Amino acid sequence: MELFCQLFVYGTLKPEERAFASLCQPFVRATQPAQVRGRLYHLPLGYPAMTLELGWVQGVLLTFAHSKPLSAIDAFEDYYPDRPEDSDYHRHRHPVYDLNQQPLGLAWVYTMTRDRVVALGGQWLPEGRWTQTQAP
Repeated sequence: MELFCQLFVYGTLKPEERAFASLCQPFVRATQPAQVRGRLYHLPLGYPAMTLELGWVQGVLLTFAHSKPLSAIDAFEDYYPDRPEDSDYHRHRHPVYDLNQQPLGLAWVYTMTRDRVVALGGQWLPEGRWTQTQAP
């Protein structure tokens, strides 16, 4: 088990959003505003998805004491490590930057393929920022 685990979040798992309190807050040791390279979309289902296209996605870097919370978050994100072909999102390590684009290292992030985003009717968010209250 890792000594600590970092996860970049950009949607419902961010502090102040609906899934943070139950899935993340009990395990979080630190939070930091951050960004990653990618493109952010709002899905009609009521939450966002990030692709690995060009652009920047704003979010929060969460630091957990260990990687244990990831299994519950994987289930929430419909990510099945043993069946990636059945997963809506995929979790992988991705470079994370502070808001001045200075590297912070690698963190886990959930992404979706562009084809899946298009199939779900995703709407591009050019500012790279999502909140439930400002969702289109």
